[in-house]
Amino acid sequence: MCLAIPAKILSIDGTAAHCEMSGVTKDIDVSLTPEAKAGDWVIVHVGFALQVIDEEKAAATLAAMQSVADAAPARA
Repeated sequence: MCLAIPAKILSIDGTAAHCEMSGVTKDIDVSLTPEAKAGDWVIVHVGFALQVIDEEKAAATLAAMQSVADAAPARA
């Protein structure tokens, strides 16, 4: 199963972007989304930004992911 996660770009240096994903900061590659800029939300998969999305779509996706996590049975 593949999963892409919304991330907010904090800064960009060339094709490397420093971003925040649900409280975790990570460097990703933005070479596939050359239009991306600091402050944008992107969908990230295996370290690459695949698409720029708007903040509302990012929030809705994060809320849906949280709902799934909340519904999952607790692990021992």
